Amino acid sequence: MNEPRVPPVLPGTRPELAALEQQILQARGRISTLYRVLLNSVPIAQGWEAMLSAVRNRASLPARLRELVILRIAMLNGAPYEFDAHVPPARQAGVPDEAIAALRTGAVSQALEPVDRLVLELADSMTRDIVVPDTLYGRLEPHFDAQGLVELVATIAAYNMVSRFLVALRIEH
Repeated sequence: MNEPRVPPVLPGTRPELAALEQQILQARGRISTLYRVLLNSVPIAQGWEAMLSAVRNRASLPARLRELVILRIAMLNGAPYEFDAHVPPARQAGVPDEAIAALRTGAVSQALEPVDRLVLELADSMTRDIVVPDTLYGRLEPHFDAQGLVELVATIAAYNMVSRFLVALRIEH
């Protein structure tokens, strides 16, 4: 296991971080290694928490779809920390273990609903190619209103940010 490239901040050791650490604890229940690294920059940690909390806790995108795309992005970007962190919420959101196992290997389970496979296709397109083909977008439109499309695309974009941050700084469990 590699050490993170930036040293994690030990919670409780920097008084100026007490309020932010409390906020993270209240929102997440713990201060993970990811957040301990983020604490090296108060503005980034605050913005990160606000953005990711909006994506995970306040958006209307169904949790099942959110967790499916997060797992897919983590696998595509080689971020096992992110994948493992989202297995419990994926299960809680109703993602079957068969689908989780398939996603871990890079496959897409046929047990998934057509809309599930469609959002995974969008995650693949945004993660691998960045540009989303008009044909794919056209197939998404019947399933999502404007808010749903914004939230789906923002979720995929946000979790690409998460996985790329984790990988670049070698943040592991």
